[in-house]
Amino acid sequence: MVVPEDRTVMLRRYRLADGTADEFVAWWRARILPLRAAAGFRVDWAYLDRENETFTWMVSYPGGRADFEAAEDTYSSSPERAAAIAVAPPLRDASVGYPERVV
Repeated sequence: MVVPEDRTVMLRRYRLADGTADEFVAWWRARILPLRAAAGFRVDWAYLDRENETFTWMVSYPGGRADFEAAEDTYSSSPERAAAIAVAPPLRDASVGYPERVV
């Protein structure tokens, strides 16, 4: 999927705890996906790599990086997100960044 240039994207990659892929995807679909949409974000894609137990997804928001970061701060501090994170399956680690489009 090509993201319009008037949106800022964040790439999120999680290394899942052993054996939690199905649980994680079910939790993410039920809890995180609707919260992101309600906060004005769009999840552009998400992929599960079972062999390497990784989950990678891209989320975007209209405007520049400052707009994204302001919306992210509001989203991250919401009680709804706190409730979702409280029941999240464990991760081994996570990396989050703002990728640069090269093609």
